Amino acid sequence: MIDSLKKEIEIRSRFSPKNETSVLTSKNEMIETIYLGGGTPSLLTQNEIRDLLSSVRKNYNVTDEAEITLEANPDDIHKEKLKEWKNAGINRLSIGIQSFVERDLLWMNRAHNSVQASECIRLAKKTGFNNFSIDLIFGTPGLTDKEWKENIQKAIDLDAPHIACYALTVEPKTALQKMIALQKKEDVNTDMQAGQYTILMQLVRNAGYEHYEISNFAKPGFRSRHNSSYWQGKKYIGIGPSAHSFDGKMRTWNKAHNVFYIKSIGQGIIPFEKEILTQAQKLNEYVMTSLRTIEGLDLKYVENTFSVGERKRIENLVLDEAGNNRVLIIGDQVILSDEGKLFADGIAVKLFS
Repeated sequence: MIDSLKKEIEIRSRFSPKNETSVLTSKNEMIETIYLGGGTPSLLTQNEIRDLLSSVRKNYNVTDEAEITLEANPDDIHKEKLKEWKNAGINRLSIGIQSFVERDLLWMNRAHNSVQASECIRLAKKTGFNNFSIDLIFGTPGLTDKEWKENIQKAIDLDAPHIACYALTVEPKTALQKMIALQKKEDVNTDMQAGQYTILMQLVRNAGYEHYEISNFAKPGFRSRHNSSYWQGKKYIGIGPSAHSFDGKMRTWNKAHNVFYIKSIGQGIIPFEKEILTQAQKLNEYVMTSLRTIEGLDLKYVENTFSVGERKRIENLVLDEAGNNRVLIIGDQVILSDEGKLFADGIAVKLFS
């Protein structure tokens, strides 16, 4: 698989920018962030990571200060691994803590325990990883508000520079959904989740974190540059099976089948499907992503990029939400209030073209 990934990087860099199958392929494009995530990249060896990063640098211009993140679970993190990742060029970690509560981790079938959840953060900092993010999940059945407050406080006490928090969601056709349907696991309580999200916003802000995106909180200077690029609508390349790419006009995604992917890449073909976005789709994506951020939706941008009519349409709809205290209108910016953040998706849909 590693050879196939390196080959795809090379193939993409050779495409003509005028070729409709290309997505961010010009060697003149500057790579500002690299993210090794999805699957279990923590299982890669030091040499494999180094090879992948070397391939990116060989085929593209990578900035000297590029943010290079690797996803890892607490049970994969130990002293030698951390040293290897640092030597290979990783300068940021995204750690799937999920919870510091033992019962919560058992409910989620996580491989690590609460002791490992805390210890891996201490180890990461001791090895020199000062830039890292931890994931926490709230709204799991049985998680009390008191335990959730302790979860957040633990992250603060461990001095995590970035915290990403998500409400537990039950996806259709998953093992969890089937267990809940069979009444073998308790279903989620959305009212409880809303309450715990409110607790989250208050505690992390009081601790000096910036709530810069619906689910993301960072100390000054520690925003996720990679994830921020998605919310800002920047171009990106996705390498590997199922990976998505975007060039500002077209979205592509590689086919998911590993064997088919490797075979196609071996023949010099990237197996992907594509969608060329309409103006309405571009506007809707901008609405959805911008409303999630601290900067909010820029009405001037809507006017200049789309039309005066779209600006006026959105402005009129926003006034209704402002009456409900769910949005703040500051100049040309439309920003969600704390209450509005609880209804973010619904508000965005209302503003869709």
